[in-house]
Amino acid sequence: MTKATTSDPAALSAEPYDALLLVSFGGPEGPDDVLPFLENVTRGRGIPRERLVEVGAHYHRFGGRSPINDQCRALLAAVRADLVAHDVDLPVYWGNRNWDPYLAEALTQMQRDGVRRAACFVTSAYSSYSGCRQYRENLFDAVTDVQAAGAGAPRLDKLRHYYNHPGFVAPFVTATVDALHRLAAQGHDGPDRVRLAFVTHSIPAAMSEGSGRSSAIDGDAYVRQHDEAARLVSDGVAEVTGERFAHDVVFCSRSGPPQMRWLEPDINDHLVALTGAAGPDGVSGVVVVPIGFVSDHMEVVYDLDTEAAETAASLGLGFVRVPTPGIAPRFVAMVRELLLERAANETGAQTPRAALGGLGPSWDVCPAECCPNLRGARPALCEVDSARPVSQPITQPVTS
Repeated sequence: MTKATTSDPAALSAEPYDALLLVSFGGPEGPDDVLPFLENVTRGRGIPRERLVEVGAHYHRFGGRSPINDQCRALLAAVRADLVAHDVDLPVYWGNRNWDPYLAEALTQMQRDGVRRAACFVTSAYSSYSGCRQYRENLFDAVTDVQAAGAGAPRLDKLRHYYNHPGFVAPFVTATVDALHRLAAQGHDGPDRVRLAFVTHSIPAAMSEGSGRSSAIDGDAYVRQHDEAARLVSDGVAEVTGERFAHDVVFCSRSGPPQMRWLEPDINDHLVALTGAAGPDGVSGVVVVPIGFVSDHMEVVYDLDTEAAETAASLGLGFVRVPTPGIAPRFVAMVRELLLERAANETGAQTPRAALGGLGPSWDVCPAECCPNLRGARPALCEVDSARPVSQPITQPVTS
């Protein structure tokens, strides 16, 4: 029987879910962890050890510790508190792809606690192999490990992409406006002198081309979604300030061989281009918005706060980096909203699916051909197949 329509997420139930799983990347927590962690990340890719040592030096500049696990702990605590505050009685677990606590450990604990079905919130907002399918492959592996130990693993459903959700966009708008004020205090003011640079992780061009692919969509969702998120934040800033700042989408953290085409331009090359073409009356300052990241982890604190900041200083370019959503209340609330929205969809209730802009809310269940693994097909959870039909959106998106 179809349940009553409601547009109030607070009135919704989390059923059929009896747990929420926070799924993240993981990171080293001490100097001895750095190389083993990087070996986990790059396993099967043939990356020379000397390259891993080179990348490891980035972590050692910060004591051999990535900030990402501490940020996940903070998000975990914030989400738990938010669920309690809104009378959602649901335990929240945490598992990583590449470091302790591993996904298989989290699923083992969930199985012991009697969890039957869990929704998964992944700390990646966009479609791509590395940002979606690889997580789903790792979830498949973790379930397989738990089952191999003789235990039944919970059923897992991945919550949809949220790059255009108000809870992701709004914190960036607020923080970007604040960054513009800080840059103005340094003497860099106005849309004729200041530019916005939206930064995300570079990926191979072939990976981008396959992102978001389905029978009805050619792909390249990674670029399209970042362009949309940047536009939404830029529009939000213009609404608040009354001024329109030009913006660009640029990339960081390229790690592939030189013969492989990756998304460009790199943030450092972009900063050089801004000043080189500006002339004496051109761009004097840049606000860097890490739109591709949900927390201030290594790609942010090293690639942006260290390398890009040093590049800007060498060019005499004013530079302010916007914080990521982290545990901003609106972002934390978004996790609950996505959970309750998906629960309603799974049980046949009707509820709004919040999405800003023109692309609309992403699908709940990924197409089988979406975001292919360039190194060869591997099984993944949370995709359409003959045994698991796609859950269709039920109502039109809301825009605020």
